[in-house]
Amino acid sequence: MTTFDDREQGFEKKFAHDQDLKFRAEARRNKLLAEWAAPQLGISGEALPAYVKEVVRADLAEKGDEDVFRKIRKDFDDKGVAISDVEIRKTMVELLAKAVAEIEASK
Repeated sequence: MTTFDDREQGFEKKFAHDQDLKFRAEARRNKLLAEWAAPQLGISGEALPAYVKEVVRADLAEKGDEDVFRKIRKDFDDKGVAISDVEIRKTMVELLAKAVAEIEASK
């Protein structure tokens, strides 16, 4: 193998690792987001794990974070919870950073 081939394989491995980290961090963020939203929606106890699954599943609707945002926004609107879009998005950013930190700390 040439040095170029070695570098190419290295980049491919790093890309795969980064994609895996991104997927795991977003899934963990979605779990944390559901746990943040649940008490405000009056969801607790045995209903909490089901709600977490709903939010995590919502992320599979389309690429990006908008599907999760819309799910949380709709749930708040349906229950009359007065939390702004800015607050939801800010929380999503903060929880993604927390999720990444938790994943990196567990290595």
